[in-house]
Formats: sequence, C-alpha cells, structure tokens
Amino acid sequence: MQCHYKLGDETLYSVKWYKDGNEFYRYVPRNSPATQVFPLVGVTVDLHNSTEFSVVLSSVQLSTSGIYRCEVSGEAPYFETVADQPHMLVVVPPESDPVITGGQPRYHIGDTVNVTCSIRSSKPAVNLTWLINERKADPKLVHGPFKQYVGREGLESSSIVLQFVVRQKHFVRGNMKLKCAASIATIYVRVNEKSFGGERPQKGLVLESRGTAQAPNGSRADRVHTSGSTGCASIVSLLITKIIIIAWFCIKGLI
Repeated sequence: MQCHYKLGDETLYSVKWYKDGNEFYRYVPRNSPATQVFPLVGVTVDLHNSTEFSVVLSSVQLSTSGIYRCEVSGEAPYFETVADQPHMLVVVPPESDPVITGGQPRYHIGDTVNVTCSIRSSKPAVNLTWLINERKADPKLVHGPFKQYVGREGLESSSIVLQFVVRQKHFVRGNMKLKCAASIATIYVRVNEKSFGGERPQKGLVLESRGTAQAPNGSRADRVHTSGSTGCASIVSLLITKIIIIAWFCIKGLI
C-alpha cells in the first residue's frame, strides 16, 4: 500500500500506518532503525520492502481486510499532520465454477422451468445473475440469492433460482439457452450455461385420393394418385374419363 505526500518546506517527522484504528507500522527517519512494527492480528509487515512511502504486507488472509489509514506528520515547529484511509478487502475466490441443477432435456410450451445456480465457499459472496438467451432474466422470474456461511472463516455459499412458464419467445431456432454468470467485482468472473430443446414441430398431414373411371366398354381408366385435396383428384379423374369416352365414340364411328 502506498502513501504519497508532499512536505514542501517542512521536514518529515513520521509516517504511521493504522488498521481499524490500531497502529501497526511506523517510520521515523531520525530513529535507528527508522522502521518499527507493532503486532496486530491479520497484519504481517514485510520490513525489507517497506519504506516511508509504502508498506508491504505478506501472508495476507481474510482478517487482513479492514480500513487502513496513512498518517504523515511534519517536523517542528508546525508538526502538521495529514491522513487518508482507504478500505482494503481481501477476496477468497470460490472453490469451483457455478453449477446449474434442475431442468429437463426438452420443454413444451406451457411447461415450467425450475433451475438453480449455486456456487460454494467465497468471500465476499459471489454475485449471481441469470440470463435467458443472452438477455438478463426479468427479476420477477428470479428467486434469491440465498446465502449460507461455511467454516470458521465465514466463507459464503450462494444460490439463485430461475422459475418461469415456457413461451414460444423463449426458443431461438428450437433451443432455449440458460446462462448463470458469477462475479466478484472484476476479480472473479465465470459463467455456466445449459441448452434445452423445444417442442418439435408436427409435420403437415399428406392426403391421398384415388379415383377410378370405367369406360362404357368395360375398360377401366388408369388410377390416379395425388397428394393434395380430394377435389383436385376428382377433377383429374373426370377429365380422363371424358377423354376415354370421346376416344371410344371416335373409334366406333370409324368402324
């Protein structure tokens, strides 16, 4: 952690570092040695790399999180003091990626989707977000997050539920993609997704008509097959019948 300051015409008297109001590091250039460390839970100072402008912490753990203050004081006669205090948060990333449970391989219009995204052991809790076909789910469809503390260090497991009734709009080219995004600021970002099939479209029915025409001389007209309406089949059969009858009269006239 760094502490930048400008003294102007003054001489540096001391630089002190505090965590949650407790001093743990002091730099006084007139002293020998110039640096001094005070024991504090969760804070381990690397003296070799710490200076009047920065303090380096090693063996960082969850208890290292807190509000740190840098306090700079000038020499006599003014002893002017300035301070600033940033908040440092130690992050413990999850043990694994988010997991999606529940759901079924295929959904029909009107079915209910009920899936859960969960992730274990992190600090702070992971932010979980549901997306349907790459779009953030309506908050009305989301339940949670639900958090559970794990272990002595207070690690947190999180879960979030997505529940909705399937509509045609939820399918893109026959598939519905559900994605769970997990993040802790920009430090940890992971996603998991599942695709579910939709209701298969029914094939159109094919109607078949068969017409039979009988010539006056007892001969039978060729059978006609058509895939279409019965009306079209009847017209074709009637035309063939008329052609056969006309041909029969012509032959009879020649005889």
